[in-house]
Amino acid sequence: ELGKGGEASASARRSRRGCAAEGYTRVHTSSRTWILHAFCTLVSSELLLPLRNCTMLKSCGKKLLLSLVGSMLTCFLVLVVDQQKRQVLSLGGGGGGVFLRPFGGPRDGEARGLFQQLRGGVVDGAAAGQSLPEVKRFTDYFAKLSRGKRDALSGSGGPEEGKPPQRPRLEEISPRDVFIAVKTTKNFHRSRMELLLDTWISRSKDITFIFTDGEDKELKKRAANVINTNCSAAHSRQALSCKMAVEYDKFIESGRKWFCHVDDDNYVNVRMLVKLLSSYLHTQDVYIGKPSLDRPIQATERISENKMVPFVALLVLQHPVHFWFATGGAGFCISRGLALKMSPWASGGHFMSTAEKIRLPDDCTIGYIIESVLGVKLIRSNLFHSHLENLHQVPKSEIHNQVTLSYGMFENKRNSIHMKGAFSVEEDPSR
Repeated sequence: ELGKGGEASASARRSRRGCAAEGYTRVHTSSRTWILHAFCTLVSSELLLPLRNCTMLKSCGKKLLLSLVGSMLTCFLVLVVDQQKRQVLSLGGGGGGVFLRPFGGPRDGEARGLFQQLRGGVVDGAAAGQSLPEVKRFTDYFAKLSRGKRDALSGSGGPEEGKPPQRPRLEEISPRDVFIAVKTTKNFHRSRMELLLDTWISRSKDITFIFTDGEDKELKKRAANVINTNCSAAHSRQALSCKMAVEYDKFIESGRKWFCHVDDDNYVNVRMLVKLLSSYLHTQDVYIGKPSLDRPIQATERISENKMVPFVALLVLQHPVHFWFATGGAGFCISRGLALKMSPWASGGHFMSTAEKIRLPDDCTIGYIIESVLGVKLIRSNLFHSHLENLHQVPKSEIHNQVTLSYGMFENKRNSIHMKGAFSVEEDPSR
């Protein structure tokens, strides 16, 4: 009896109503929703096939059960995928209006405000009599909302890229409160360090500490603080972590308020660095810099270092961790309050063992200790720049507001900031 056309059609209509009850709202000009309605109708029709053949097949029950399970699983997967998409974007009917669904979260004030502006603009336009084809800049609205969301989460938003954050000064500090560690190697004392000594270090000798891997009398004559770490000159994670361990210990001994690490290819604007750090309290947990990745890095944290543990048991004693880190190529700063909390994992040689635990370089290990172990989030700042980014995009009108700059080569092209002046690049390679 269920195989009759009238009752089957009624069952199909009930199935379609069931799909609509699951959240499939009819959207004006939305072909995707009509496809889903058709799919649900097809599934409900297929469910009736075993019943129509019930009088002819002895294995009706088994086939009916398999059909039910397969159809329900397929429809469930479609519902889940569609629901995930609709969490980001929702199109509502009732007059052809288009609106964006705001993001949730405690730090989405800026993104929510932008959403209200965008939504108000579109609704007002529809109320004024605009037809749906006239509202064609939907992708522009969504792009603006995405940028607002990203800026709100990063905490480094601002009216224009490159401008310093508008934060009140919380603490009066001087350059002597800052410990600037410059990591280098003996092979770069002439090609890189001389450029720094001729420029920004010449004005900040007392607060700059150069960490290298070999003795150099000429370098000591020009710089006030040169520390030979006796680490390897190789560019390996062990050698890099060795130098970072010495940097950390020397900073703790100095008693200064801020620890800032840069590489030997960075130009540091000390005035803007002090201004930025004065917006925070050195007694609080502050880790500020710029990540080089667009997602958290993943590492495998080894719980046991016992080499006698069987391989299968060793897999159990490992688990993945995800965290953000500020790249050392752009430079980063850590408050003294946070640095003291890092002591169990960073002081007295513990930094190297921590780096071996996750098998990552020095700047990644810093991020691991701060974010994964201590639970302190990285404060992102667009005022730090490394050779890994396109430096041509740094606004020339805002160069004086940046904290660090860099230079390098990318695809056999010079990656640097071009400044007009009386001398060419050949006459002044440091320009």
